[in-house]
Amino acid sequence: MDKKAYLKDISEIKDLMNRSSKFMSLNGLSGVLAGFYGLIGAFVAYKWIDDNKVLVSRYDHGTANMLLIKLLVLASVIVILSVGTAIVLSYRKARKTGDTIWNPAVKNMLVNFLIPLVTGGVFGLILLSRQHYGLISSITLIFYGLALVNAAKFTVGTIYYLGLSEIILGLIATAFPGYGILFWALGFGVFHIIYGSIMYFKFDRQLS
Repeated sequence: MDKKAYLKDISEIKDLMNRSSKFMSLNGLSGVLAGFYGLIGAFVAYKWIDDNKVLVSRYDHGTANMLLIKLLVLASVIVILSVGTAIVLSYRKARKTGDTIWNPAVKNMLVNFLIPLVTGGVFGLILLSRQHYGLISSITLIFYGLALVNAAKFTVGTIYYLGLSEIILGLIATAFPGYGILFWALGFGVFHIIYGSIMYFKFDRQLS
């Protein structure tokens, strides 16, 4: 009995340390939904590009600029939906587990996540301004993956492997610049659904 009590105490101490140093309220369903948002966004982007490719190929700069603006707005909407969903579902999970949604672990995670992400975003905008469109998909995937890897030490470890997958996919995308939408669909859609499903069945299902 003493040994069982001792092991229980150790487990509780370890859990307490994890909760104080790591953000454990990430919800797997938010990853799944973000993946579906990504797939829908990739499909819409593909349709817009396909519908306007003749005009763009004729160097219609007005059409090209309007298409670029629409794609940027679409990407912004997807990001807002994904982040909003993550916040809402993480807050609900935190309430069930008795955690707080805002603590030092969350601050550290966000700082480490945003530094590579913002750097990649600025780099991508510079490439767009220089009309280097073929590298955008690879750049966004690589820097997003770096952001996940960087933030993983402050949250659940599954994010680390998602980040590595995004980086590898981004590197592969550099060799196939004409298939950016496909790689986006894989990275921001399929990979997120797989990651979110693993997270849900590993950590969240018992809380439903």
